Amino acid sequence: MEEPRSELKADADGRADTPDFDELVSPEKLVRGDRTRDDFFDAVLALDSPATASDVADLAGHGVDAAREYLEWFEQMGIVRKVTESPATYERNQEYLNWRRVQTLRNEYTAEELVDLLETESERVETLQREFEATSPNEISISRYANEAGQSIENVWERLSAWRTARRRVTLLERALTTESGDGADLQSAV
Repeated sequence: MEEPRSELKADADGRADTPDFDELVSPEKLVRGDRTRDDFFDAVLALDSPATASDVADLAGHGVDAAREYLEWFEQMGIVRKVTESPATYERNQEYLNWRRVQTLRNEYTAEELVDLLETESERVETLQREFEATSPNEISISRYANEAGQSIENVWERLSAWRTARRRVTLLERALTTESGDGADLQSAV
């Protein structure tokens, strides 16, 4: 394991002081604001399979050297994971992003509001289960269902996408409603 660069190491005084976590900049603020940084962040969020720095640079519309720097930074923050070394490929760390969403939900909504949102999304899931007569959107062939139901493929795809979205929301809302003692598990899965 490589030693951290000297500017990243705390001196004796720094190790003695405990950090003021309230003064730390949130990951969203660190990766938002600068247009180039936003471009790379958006590119990373769009990844659905491992990608090289060149792939990310193309998605972001910037140079490969800048992509390498941002990918290394995003890796340190937990936003991406390095999958392979040579060539270096990265993938979006969905667990980290889900953890951040859960924390945002907890910060922005009261428990009562979260329960209301969960009820709404759960009802949406149940409605779509009845509509498609299935327990999961993955059970449905879009083209076959569209043909049998006399609907457009686009309409069926939109309804199945809405079902997947509602299921993801239910999962995130349930996690946001877990007790504070559940935070340790969330933190472990985010790293």
